[in-house]
Amino acid sequence: MALLHTLAPSVTEQIRADHAHALATFHQFRADMPAERKQALVRNVCLAVEIHADLEEEIFYPAMRELGPDSELVAKSFPEHDHMRLAITRLRSMAASEPDYDKTFLDLMRDVLHHVADEETTLLPAAERLLPERLGELGLRMARRRVELTAQRAGELGATAWQALPESAVGAATAAWHAGTQWAGRMTSSWWRRR
Repeated sequence: MALLHTLAPSVTEQIRADHAHALATFHQFRADMPAERKQALVRNVCLAVEIHADLEEEIFYPAMRELGPDSELVAKSFPEHDHMRLAITRLRSMAASEPDYDKTFLDLMRDVLHHVADEETTLLPAAERLLPERLGELGLRMARRRVELTAQRAGELGATAWQALPESAVGAATAAWHAGTQWAGRMTSSWWRRR
């Protein structure tokens, strides 16, 4: 178990980290920010939510469903993900200058906040109570799958992360960091594919 934790955080730790990332990115959103930066920030959140939902649906929820056929905790999460995906699809078809853009994004984040609250108060504690021996193994599977999903969308993730940076953070050091993280992502992805 300790070895698994050194390879990857537990599944519940990764889910909480994803939640924190989405919320921290959301808190950067301002209605009066430049349209290009706003759209990049929104796309960054949308990508993070999509990857997170895929990871939960492929790895975490099936493990929770094994605990019982009528697991309400998991059953309500699928429609919530579907609702968020619809909002993401709408946002992708809109320009940041459109009148409903901000409202659509804020509606998405309201749904995300509701979903996060449900998971963090109910589902994750249940997993930690009912699946303690599997959290590390599920975390390792999630980390591997995350690398695959991220590699598939690395260009889009890199571009949105870069464009979404606040003006004060853009500079030579930031550019170097960004290039380094893209390189590290490609190297990690390559390493996981060879395994």
